[in-house]
Amino acid sequence: MYLGGDKPSNSLDDKSRSQILLQKLHQEAKARQRQLGVKADTTDEQQEENQESDRSEGVQDGKRKARAEAVISEESRKKKKRLSRGNKESGRKPKSKEDGDAELVTDTLCKEIIKISSAGTERKDKREYQSTKATDEITDDEARPLDVSGELIKSQEKGSEDLGKAEQQGVKEESDQNENQTPVASTFTILGGFKKKKIQKVQRVLPQWLSKPTLVNRDIRQNLTAIEDVAGIHPKLIQKLQTNGIHSFFPVQAEVIPALLESSKHGLILGRGGYRPSDICVSAPTGSGKTLAFVIPVIQALMDCTVCRVRALALLPTKELAQQVFKIFNTYVEGMDLRVVIVAGQKPFAMEQSSLVEHTVMGYRSLADIVISTPGRLVDHITKTDGFSLQHLRYLIIDEADRMIDSMHHNWLNQVVKAVYKVDEHSASDVLFQRVEPGVCTAVSHSRLQMPLQKLLFSATLTKDSEKLQQLALHHPRLFTANYTPQEQEPHVTLGEQQPPAGSAENKYTLPEGLTEFYVPCQLNKKPLIILYFVLRMKFSRILCFTNSRDASHRLFLLLRAFGGVHVAEFSSRLSPSERRKTLKQFEQGKLQILISTDATARGIDVSNVTCVINYDAPHFIRTYIHRVGRTARAGNTGLAFTLLLKVQEKQFLQMLSDAGSANLKKQLVKPEHLRPLIPRYEEALQELRQILKDEKKSLST
Repeated sequence: MYLGGDKPSNSLDDKSRSQILLQKLHQEAKARQRQLGVKADTTDEQQEENQESDRSEGVQDGKRKARAEAVISEESRKKKKRLSRGNKESGRKPKSKEDGDAELVTDTLCKEIIKISSAGTERKDKREYQSTKATDEITDDEARPLDVSGELIKSQEKGSEDLGKAEQQGVKEESDQNENQTPVASTFTILGGFKKKKIQKVQRVLPQWLSKPTLVNRDIRQNLTAIEDVAGIHPKLIQKLQTNGIHSFFPVQAEVIPALLESSKHGLILGRGGYRPSDICVSAPTGSGKTLAFVIPVIQALMDCTVCRVRALALLPTKELAQQVFKIFNTYVEGMDLRVVIVAGQKPFAMEQSSLVEHTVMGYRSLADIVISTPGRLVDHITKTDGFSLQHLRYLIIDEADRMIDSMHHNWLNQVVKAVYKVDEHSASDVLFQRVEPGVCTAVSHSRLQMPLQKLLFSATLTKDSEKLQQLALHHPRLFTANYTPQEQEPHVTLGEQQPPAGSAENKYTLPEGLTEFYVPCQLNKKPLIILYFVLRMKFSRILCFTNSRDASHRLFLLLRAFGGVHVAEFSSRLSPSERRKTLKQFEQGKLQILISTDATARGIDVSNVTCVINYDAPHFIRTYIHRVGRTARAGNTGLAFTLLLKVQEKQFLQMLSDAGSANLKKQLVKPEHLRPLIPRYEEALQELRQILKDEKKSLST
């Protein structure tokens, strides 16, 4: 708004003044260009492109100016009306038309110059980006000079052309430029395409003794070896073997017995070649004769000892297994000056102490040459029995080694090792001939003669987990295994140092050759009926039935007994040791048709003449399955194994057996019409079972 006292000029003078201002600004821009020495060094193609762009910009600027003039005229007309209306009301003299127009022209022109300048700057940035993309080499010195409105100053100006034609021409030239553009070499390594590739399975790297074991033939009947053909066995032991009806060795026995005899050939101190003997690991199916494979060589190594010392210790996971091994040792030491003692919790602790040591005037005297025990009971005697010493221990036998390794958290092995290398400071002889726990093999360690501790491991499912086996601190171990696939041994090879091929399966387990396996799809409420069908209709006898808990075993026992007509008994931790022995004896004598058991009898128990094993509850682990079905088809005999499976269990169970290398499982269906005659009596037995369980619950509460 004009507020001065001088007379303002008219709109035409303001327009001429604006033009003069623009010319001065152009001249200043040219002078600035000359001072900075900026040179426009573009190619002919770029100049033509810029000229076309300037023509289109000129057309756009003309349109914008026309719009600005129209806005100015409209605003001046409206403002004139407002001023005239206000002057009439206040009595003031209205401004002249020339004053208002001049003021509007000045304000609008300044806004338009600022707007055009901003637009020109944006166009400059766009052209610089396109020029950089085309040549890849634009520096600040190559930039073209700009006027105040953002337009390029050109020496020659041509007339404006149609805006649409200019835009089409620019797009065409830009596409041609992109096609002719040469790609710049990248300094980065360009990776290939991400195609799907078959991932190679990483093979587990095992120690050589695990990856290259001594293979033992699994076919027992076709590979028997006469006991006279195994060199090194004492005549007394051969005579005892023949007395007990053993005239041939199984393949495992024929391989392991000579290896153990060789380690004690030169006495208990020196092994093969005068070095410390290697530890022995044996992995073979159930019923393949592993127990006799360590009983014979241990007895032969100790039979000439005159002083009674604990020189052999056999550790087993259960009392029943310990009792079984104790019987076998006693059978072959009869008539010799060797004494075998069992300490497995079957007798009071004080009675076991008196069977181990005797207190005399000269001190304590050992009463055992061979000790059979469970880990927990042994640790109790090490810590609480005075005079019980393992300082002369030569053989540490670990049967069912995989289960014993799982119980290593009880620290029983460390207790045994400490007792072996314990030094009695009050005994001069012990200080002189003390045993030092061996470390790294050096010339100095071999120069000292002392009785070595040799570990013997036996199992049907021996682990190949190096981390677990490391806990046993084995010394240069040797592995004898019958757990391998048929492809790992040529058909004509019987025994010896045959090595398995690389990449063979390492978690395969072997079942007895005479075993036939079945699985029976069924519903949960039909399981007891299927058991009754096998006993009453199929006439199976000496059935060993496994459940997953002692409560399930007890309920099934009560149900079958309530049904009637079945000679049945249970075998679980609910029974005392004496009751267990009595039950097993009745079963072996054929007085029981079916024995319902937990996994207490699944490990190593040699129950003779078991014709059929039934898994009432499907096992969760493959090792449990191997030991359960291994109670039948022992020592080359035949046997049957049935597993009752629910629909939801089939896929997982079959996959577990397939992964373990057992592909011979057959499907056995039991038709509903075969079970229908048993249902009426079965429902009555269920009612009796409910009442029996209520009575037992009341008796326990009182």
